[in-house]
Amino acid sequence: MSTVAIIPARMGSTRFPGKPLANRTGRPMIQHVVEQAARCTSLDRIIVATDDLRIAEAVCAFGGEVVMTNPMHPNGTSRIAEVAEGLDCDIILNIQGDEPSIEPSLIDATVAALLADPGAVVSTAATRFRDDEDPNDPRLVKVVLDARSRALYFSRAAVPFDRDGRSDSVRPLRHVGIYAYRRTFLAEYVRLPEGALERTEMLEQLRILEHGYAIAVVIGESATQGIDTPEQYEAWADGWLRARGPTSTDD
Repeated sequence: MSTVAIIPARMGSTRFPGKPLANRTGRPMIQHVVEQAARCTSLDRIIVATDDLRIAEAVCAFGGEVVMTNPMHPNGTSRIAEVAEGLDCDIILNIQGDEPSIEPSLIDATVAALLADPGAVVSTAATRFRDDEDPNDPRLVKVVLDARSRALYFSRAAVPFDRDGRSDSVRPLRHVGIYAYRRTFLAEYVRLPEGALERTEMLEQLRILEHGYAIAVVIGESATQGIDTPEQYEAWADGWLRARGPTSTDD
């Protein structure tokens, strides 16, 4: 089974324009994402998908592989599907371009979850909420699983709701935005019509559930979240630089 990771990257983030090229660490953020993916054991190839020449030039400058895509894609999955059309592989991995510290072990576990569940067309990841994370925060997406570790629902609301406040066995799981698709299904996904739940929650993975397909979910350890704002990037960069030492921008 061959697996290709595709990292969609665009300049036009509403809350953080130019996010992929933020480089306070001495290297663009997109490079950090590629370097984390390169530490995985399950990936045969890593491609950055973008419609912006500045991102493409930055990727080429650090020796990465990039494919230019149509600028009119409605979401990252659609952009990935365009690149996947020209690939000969079994699994396509979607790694978000704004997770510069994503754990390689979680990426590998997501691929393994799809391989272990022949009835699932997609796999993704979830993690327990940290003490400093609020399950009521709508920016943090929650996922509810069934007994087979498949997704029942994704929501911005704090689900499941503990009505009596007595449950110690069921706690909200934070969704981690990484997906492994069977390549044959990815082409089908972009042809599926948008569903009412997807429009309501603004979560494109709900389209898969609304149309009756199965999503396998692996629960792993993740200390990271995607970077949505300049403030989050500055905090992440501060931590990265402290960990690397005073010469970290020069290596």
